Amino acid sequence: MIKIDKKHSGVFAAGVLFGTAGIKLLSSKDAKKVYTNCTAAVLRAKDCVMKTVSKVQENAEDIYAEAQQINEDRAAAEEAFEDTAEEENFKETEETAAEEE
Repeated sequence: MIKIDKKHSGVFAAGVLFGTAGIKLLSSKDAKKVYTNCTAAVLRAKDCVMKTVSKVQENAEDIYAEAQQINEDRAAAEEAFEDTAEEENFKETEETAAEEE
């Protein structure tokens, strides 16, 4: 004889009933309105996030361009300083050579 467990049968029946009711509930017009409103909210949030990302990218590009300009200016100043130092060193060498003669 097969034993039927009433507890397990009840749980199974409740699951089937809940599943069937859940499918009907999820496919109702009210549920569709909720899904539509949630999707619209997500799209608005996406637009807000994308605007923020664009601002951050613009600021990062500005910072990068300014940093490059600072480095170029610094390199030019160092080059000018080195050229001046070389000219002074060359003049001192000429003067020392002229004195020795």
